[in-house]
Amino acid sequence: MAGHFEATPDGGAAVALDEVEISILRSLAVQLLELVGPGDDAAEGSDPLAALFAEGPSEPPSDPALARLFPDAYGDDDKELREASSEFRRFTEIDLRARKREDALAVVRSLASGASGASGASDVSGEGGGDEEEGEGGGELRLTADQARQWLGTLNDLRLTIGTRLEVSDEDQGQEGSLYRLPDSDPRKPMVLAYLWLGALQETLLEALMP
Repeated sequence: MAGHFEATPDGGAAVALDEVEISILRSLAVQLLELVGPGDDAAEGSDPLAALFAEGPSEPPSDPALARLFPDAYGDDDKELREASSEFRRFTEIDLRARKREDALAVVRSLASGASGASGASDVSGEGGGDEEEGEGGGELRLTADQARQWLGTLNDLRLTIGTRLEVSDEDQGQEGSLYRLPDSDPRKPMVLAYLWLGALQETLLEALMP
C-alpha cells in the first residue's frame, strides 16, 4: 500500500488508492470519530447561545490515546502550570474536538464521493475491530486545498492514536526499524503496517502541500 500524494495545479493533492486502501482509511476515520466523541450540536429546543459558551472538561482524558490527542497545554511539574492547563482545557477542548470531528468527517465524505472500497482495517479504538464495508472500485482521489489540510490533520490524529496503542513514544518517532522487523505472527503487525502506511501518506501529503 504505497500511497503517494502528488500536488495538483489548484493547490490541492491527488493520490491513487485501491479498494482495500479506501476501506481501511474509511474504517480508521470512522473509528477516530467514535473515539473523539459524538457531535455537540445543540439539541432541539436548547439555547444555542448557552451552547456557544459551554465549558469543557478541566482534566485530561483517561484514555491514553485521547490524552495524546488532547494533551495539557503546559507542563505538570508546577501547580500554577497545572491550573493554567486546566483552565486552558476548559475553554478549548470542545472546539478542538469539534475540529477533529470535522476533519475526520471530511475524510469519510471525500472517500465516499471519490470511490468505494472493501475489506477491514486495524482497530484504533482499543475495543475491537471496525465496521467492514463491501464494494469494489478504487482510482485517483483528488482533494482541494482545504480538503487536503483536513486530511493532514486526520492522518496525524490517526498516527498519534495508533502510536499510543502500540506504545510508541515521542522519542521513538523516526526510529521505526524495530516495527518493520516484527514477525508476521505478532498480533500487532496489522496495526504496525497501518501506522507505517499512514506515516507515508502523511509525509507525501505534507510535501505536496508545500509551496
